[in-house]
Amino acid sequence: MKKFIRSQPVLVIAFIAAALSMLAVPPDREYPGYINRTVLIQLFALMTAVAGFRSAGIFEKVTAYMLKEAGTLRRLGIVFVVLCWVSSMLVTNDVALLTFVPLTLLIYTGVKDEKSRIITVVLETAAANMGSMLTPIGNPQNIFLYTKYHMSPWEFTSAMLPTGLLSMGIILTLTRLLPGTSLETKQEKEGSILKIPAIAFTILFMICLSSVLRLTPDWVCLLAALIIALIIDPKILLKVDYALLATFVCFFVFVGNIARIEPVRDFFSGMIGGRELIVSALLSQFISNVPAAVMLSGFTDNGRELLLGVDIGGLGTIIASLASLISFQIYRKSEGAQPLRYMKYFSVTGFAMLAVLLGVNMIL
Repeated sequence: MKKFIRSQPVLVIAFIAAALSMLAVPPDREYPGYINRTVLIQLFALMTAVAGFRSAGIFEKVTAYMLKEAGTLRRLGIVFVVLCWVSSMLVTNDVALLTFVPLTLLIYTGVKDEKSRIITVVLETAAANMGSMLTPIGNPQNIFLYTKYHMSPWEFTSAMLPTGLLSMGIILTLTRLLPGTSLETKQEKEGSILKIPAIAFTILFMICLSSVLRLTPDWVCLLAALIIALIIDPKILLKVDYALLATFVCFFVFVGNIARIEPVRDFFSGMIGGRELIVSALLSQFISNVPAAVMLSGFTDNGRELLLGVDIGGLGTIIASLASLISFQIYRKSEGAQPLRYMKYFSVTGFAMLAVLLGVNMIL
């Protein structure tokens, strides 16, 4: 039980919050209406497709190709930052970091420059968090808010693109902190891509994208995920993050219940009204941006500002985005890790970018 609580703190908190809210609003016929079925199906299918990509060897092939030209620590950092930024738009920020942070640490084996290693991982984390904001499927809160507020692709892009590009410009500028020291990496023999699984899961990914864009019914997305996974490799279904899906269900229940408690509803509505950007970004610092998005969405119709706030709010504290926790946990377990030093660089970078991006958006 202790191990589970340490590994899934957000799920545990969400469950407790849902359970407590049920004391105030006992289960009734309105409960099924709390659950956003489409979001859960799209998340499940997308995670299935991404797990399929990993098993097919696509990530390893792309990474090996991109690293061929990296000859210095600075260029290596730029390559990894760009990889995290671009890949997070398609396979989520979590998966981008799970893929590239371990590879970064492996390549740094034997390089006696801990400062550069930390800076590289910190910038990768920021790039994944900020790159993921540019597509509806880049992270869980985007999928949820895009669906809940019935945004069009143009509305979403126009809201997120300026901040996304500005953040990437800042991150690329920060790569100048890395030295131009020559780097010799031992490239392992590239593995081959499994063609049939790659094609099958690419088809599933396109169906997921079509569902997010409301061109395909969600039930088609669910059936495609189950059929393709069962035919290609049933073990893929075991790699889906069911804890994330359960977390969403718990927060759906919690938000649905508190929205029916009039004093609570009035309090949150008054607090967030007209201040969606700053309130959502600040709340994300304490409970992370996914639950902040679900919680606050019940009290405002301004989906654009809320979406922007929770995505920018992924910067700052280590718990503001679950993807940031993933990077830290991977780094912390590596040989020679200096967690306190990492936290110093992470906090300075994160809060500085948070202040700049919030300031620019509040002025504009």
